[in-house]
Amino acid sequence: MTQTAAFSEVPTTTLADLLGRAQVMDIGIRPLWQPVPRVAGPAFTVSCPPGDNLMLHAAIHRAAPGSVVVVESGDLDYALAGGNVCAVARRRGVAAFVADGLIRDLGEVRELAFPVFARGVVPIPGAKKAVRPLNRPVRCGGVPVESGDVIVADEEGVVAVPASRAEEVLRAARAKLAKESEETLDDWEKAHRERIDEILAAQGFQD
Repeated sequence: MTQTAAFSEVPTTTLADLLGRAQVMDIGIRPLWQPVPRVAGPAFTVSCPPGDNLMLHAAIHRAAPGSVVVVESGDLDYALAGGNVCAVARRRGVAAFVADGLIRDLGEVRELAFPVFARGVVPIPGAKKAVRPLNRPVRCGGVPVESGDVIVADEEGVVAVPASRAEEVLRAARAKLAKESEETLDDWEKAHRERIDEILAAQGFQD
């Protein structure tokens, strides 16, 4: 299993604990159908101006299999993609779309079981005029993303792991998950009660 694929075994909650708020996309970037599988892959970054979806439509023919296509847009009036675009992306091996914008044809996308994390759905498509470079730094859900960063997305949200820290973060995540798997609920409850009571006592709280 490749390093990137190994991230599919790591919940976004674990990554959020390790990386903090700055690498977690805002709550508007959410799965558009449930239950969605956890996906992980290198970011293929796309920038689309409001009202235009040309470069996302170009990206599906260029993104390598296993990629997560990450789109900067911010448009809440026009759809970036629909059922056919998602179908071609899926057929070409794209793992998911993570889009700071909207899609359409949600029923088709759900039936395809193609993971899309976005702000919502609107029935009207955008134009196809604005040419922009692909695989440049973008901002999606408030998080800066560069080509090759590891994107992990599940029902809890979307986390961007900087490529330069991927090995370190994966190692720490595996260690954290291993430790948690050995801990019983009784162990957790005892440690949790002691920690909370210590914080309360330090601030003068009394039952």
